[in-house]
Amino acid sequence: MKKIFIEARNKQKVKLLDSIVSKLPAKVALFTTVQFIDSVAGIKKQLESAGKQALLLKPKHSKYPGQLLGCGIEKFKERFDAFLYVGDGYFHPMALMLKNDKPVFIYNPFSKQFKGLDKKMVEKIKARIKAAYAKFLSAEKVGVIISTKPGQNNKDAYKLEEKYPKKKFYFLVFDTVDFEQLTNFNFCDVFVNTACPRISYDDSDKIQKPVINIRDILSFSVFK
Repeated sequence: MKKIFIEARNKQKVKLLDSIVSKLPAKVALFTTVQFIDSVAGIKKQLESAGKQALLLKPKHSKYPGQLLGCGIEKFKERFDAFLYVGDGYFHPMALMLKNDKPVFIYNPFSKQFKGLDKKMVEKIKARIKAAYAKFLSAEKVGVIISTKPGQNNKDAYKLEEKYPKKKFYFLVFDTVDFEQLTNFNFCDVFVNTACPRISYDDSDKIQKPVINIRDILSFSVFK
């Protein structure tokens, strides 16, 4: 079956208020989602006109410089003072802070709100991941969530059996992950998510057992 992926872009260009620009530090890494990628060049020019520096970094899974995908967030080696995320929601900016010890500023083009990300929210997520990781280490029966969607099929799922031979793994394959169906596997002590990493961050309250991303198990990279 052939597939066509069509980018849904916001037609209206985003511009920051001068009062917002003045609150930003001297050098920022500018990120947004594909919906607002057409505004990146203008925002970068606006920041530079105010004497700021704006980096457009390109994570390995992104198509464009400055584009952010939750599954492609990494620890960046470049030097800068903070992130500026243009978009709605908290998953992407929280993931930035989880992987990088940098302040994150958020501008929501819909609500026109500008705020710094609350570190307490991130620390709460880190504590939840630590608890899930501890539960995974002590668990005997583990449910592994696998998605068949393109880009979400993580081949590392089967490395778990090699690394933890004493545990019993149950590989649960979905197209779209159905959280209600996971209740049928209540004998599992913990779930490992190999699909979209957003599941263990934003949707963990929809799953009755602890859930942790596979990347956090194999490298525990969220704390490095």
